[in-house]
Amino acid sequence: MRSTPQPPQALPAANELCWCGSGRKYKRCHKPLEGRVLPGVVSPMRSVPDHIGRPPYAETGQVKRRAEPAVKSPDIIARMRHAGATAAEVLRLAGEMVKPGITTDDIDIYVHDLCIARGAYPSPLNYQNYPKSVCTSVNEVICHGIPDSRELQDGDIVNLDVTCYINGVHGDTNATFTVGNVSDEDRHLIKVTEECMWLGIETVKPNAPLSDIGRAIETHAKKHQMGIVRAFIGHGIGEQFHTDVQILHYYEPRNNMLMRPGMTFTIEPMITLGSDKHRMWDDEWTAVTIDGQRTAQFEHTVLVTDDGFDVLTAPNAVSSQSPFAR
Repeated sequence: MRSTPQPPQALPAANELCWCGSGRKYKRCHKPLEGRVLPGVVSPMRSVPDHIGRPPYAETGQVKRRAEPAVKSPDIIARMRHAGATAAEVLRLAGEMVKPGITTDDIDIYVHDLCIARGAYPSPLNYQNYPKSVCTSVNEVICHGIPDSRELQDGDIVNLDVTCYINGVHGDTNATFTVGNVSDEDRHLIKVTEECMWLGIETVKPNAPLSDIGRAIETHAKKHQMGIVRAFIGHGIGEQFHTDVQILHYYEPRNNMLMRPGMTFTIEPMITLGSDKHRMWDDEWTAVTIDGQRTAQFEHTVLVTDDGFDVLTAPNAVSSQSPFAR
């Protein structure tokens, strides 16, 4: 469990000692963090009933990678379609819960219970010792935010990253939600980020290089003068949460693996209002923008088909056209 001292109502002057007890001057300690998300208290890891099928890391927290075919069998694809639909439903329901005053831990409890009610294991739980069932990334948190006691505040934006493991496969999806009254700038960031994801998805087709995905995303983000986080990327997915296929969200010509029918991977761009650089919190999971500017993310699990794509985490999506196709 982590705990952070809470600031007093009357903050110290810049050259006075910081209120947190670090012994440093306020201007060198917490003053630069004013207005930013601070960690709260993380509750104990929740259990999963014995009847729920578990991924190999569930008990130990240790992830052992193995070779997994990039092209999936029809049976695995059928199971992934179900896992994707399950994750999409859980994400939709969790998103409806988002409002001022709700803690990210409240959302985690809800997601945990939604997964179990559907016979699914929440994939993030104990993955490399991650302590929760969903990632909740607020404002300047880029990804992998750990749910805690912090209440969502009017004007926040929050990304919920849901992955469900069911019938031996994973379905992975996320979206950024508004909390109460959000600025026009933040709404524009969210809109552009979702467009970036769909424009990347639109490039998916047999015999096209993976770099086409990053090119489309980077072109659109730069058009709107926004940053593209490079440190975190999309990934292959199937029986394992993460496989060796790498989906870059920026153009890199060396990322030239050709897409083939039956391949499954995530496309999940992280777009920022400022710098694309990040720093890590002490929990070794939470990544935040280095300049404190806000960031948004959207994600779908995508299948390469004979003539284009299917979005396995968007139950009503069609294979040939995205909502942003022109």
